[in-house]
Amino acid sequence: MYWAYSALLALGLLVSLPYWLLEGLRHGKYRAGFGERLGRVPDRLAKQPLRGTIWVHAVSLGEVLAIRGLVAELRRRLPEHRVVVSTTTDTGQKLARERFGEENVFYFPLDLGFAIRPYLRQLRPQLVVIAETEFWPNFLRLARASGARIAVVNARISDRSWPGYRRWRGILVRVLEPVSLFLTQTEEDRRRLLAIGAPADRVQVCGNLKFDVSVPPPLPIVSNLRAAFAQAGAAPVIVCGSTVEGEEALLVSAFEVVLASHARAVMVLAPRHPERFAEVRQLLDASGVPGWRRSEWSSGPIAGGVLLLDSIGELAAIYALGDMAFVGGSLVPRGGHNILEPAQHGVPILVGKHTENFRDVVESFESRHAVRVVGPAELPAALVELASNEVERKALGQRALEAVRAQTGATERTLASLEGLLELRFPICERDGGRATLPQ
Repeated sequence: MYWAYSALLALGLLVSLPYWLLEGLRHGKYRAGFGERLGRVPDRLAKQPLRGTIWVHAVSLGEVLAIRGLVAELRRRLPEHRVVVSTTTDTGQKLARERFGEENVFYFPLDLGFAIRPYLRQLRPQLVVIAETEFWPNFLRLARASGARIAVVNARISDRSWPGYRRWRGILVRVLEPVSLFLTQTEEDRRRLLAIGAPADRVQVCGNLKFDVSVPPPLPIVSNLRAAFAQAGAAPVIVCGSTVEGEEALLVSAFEVVLASHARAVMVLAPRHPERFAEVRQLLDASGVPGWRRSEWSSGPIAGGVLLLDSIGELAAIYALGDMAFVGGSLVPRGGHNILEPAQHGVPILVGKHTENFRDVVESFESRHAVRVVGPAELPAALVELASNEVERKALGQRALEAVRAQTGATERTLASLEGLLELRFPICERDGGRATLPQ
């Protein structure tokens, strides 16, 4: 199976090479870390730990944010081990280097033996920790063969991915076999993993690590913008984060309705993908709504328009400025994005109806009346209503904050299980009403 998979993957990469080259030329994507992806281990990883390496893989920005508390605790509790982090995307790489140190961060290699083996030889990982669901067959097989234990943490199978996983169950049974432990976000994720072939004695429910992410430290831009809004008497401030293609036009149109009754309102608009910043700027120019670009703004009052947040790594902190927040990827069928960042600031949240990727989080918030779910036609009226009702805004934001606090603890449970894999102690996550045993 593995040789056929490797041949097909190599063929697919070769056939799609023109696309990758075009994207690299147009947007600068995939050029960074090209050698690392092909197996060239950077010199900065040469440092050797006392008792072995813990390799944590987080695909993109969202996963890096989710595992930052886990990485910090692993380093604190296991100082004799070295914790390194790999990512796939450029945005995830940038944030990981800022949070974990450039000398500990690298790009994840292609899932081909010649690219993977140099990292396994250099790092000699004792434990490999994979965030969410990155099931690369060659990597899992070779990492296990090298002697590493493998854990998939914060594991989830979204509604969108579920049909595909079921279709390939016969192959996935073999792909998942090297994994020693699966720590899922919910009981439904556990059921789905079992259905696609994960061994029952290796799957535990530990909760969602993202609920444990601490509020980001204040950034200079936050205080600068707060002063700019205060100087101009801006209100309300609507932070629209992680927006995707097809949403910005809807949001700007809804904001124009808000401006009709709240002339000093501000919308902070943060597209999900950096390569779309210029496209969204053109959309704003065409709309006629006054606008500012974060990369060009340094000071001065802001009110009655849209601030385009064309930056990386600032959105989580800027949510604190919002009188309300909209979390994107949800007005159009893209599965939605993480609503916990604004919730941690006690900011009232609106989302669209396409939230499959965060199904359980949104459902838990809905059960506590801690989020507003709206369609494109309902969005303008919902924004105007909240803009005009400070009491309801504060109550909705407080319920969101309480929903986050009620579901913390996944990091501690995950750490205990990982320590079990390192033979420091046994896992304590509960499964089927009892205490799980360490997989052999």
